[in-house]
Amino acid sequence: QVLLVESGGGLVQPGGSLRLSCAASGRTFSHYAMGWFRQSPGKEREFVAAISGSGDITYYADSIKGRFTSSRDIAKNTLYLQMNDLNPEDTAVYYCAAKFTSSTRVVPTTASVYNYWGQGTQVTVSS
Repeated sequence: QVLLVESGGGLVQPGGSLRLSCAASGRTFSHYAMGWFRQSPGKEREFVAAISGSGDITYYADSIKGRFTSSRDIAKNTLYLQMNDLNPEDTAVYYCAAKFTSSTRVVPTTASVYNYWGQGTQVTVSS
């Protein structure tokens, strides 16, 4: 069982930055691939970023590539999403997710394969 708790969301002006955190319970954090997803009202949940258990492989959605960076601190059992140059289209509830993997180099990008989800944190980009 993995408990995920996101934090760091809020209101930011266009062009601004936020860093989301996702604190994970458990002692085998490196055995879990981690993902970030987001969902806006009336839209499907969409993939944002994913990072391998080892932390050295990342994938990003085209819509945020070059602006967002995902990282993880295995010692702190924490996943991060640094978001820069935010625009109103980034407004959504952001969720972190975890999937146990036998390989520390697996990086799933599909929401349905993730086993554990956080409660979400609201990010609003508006002037």
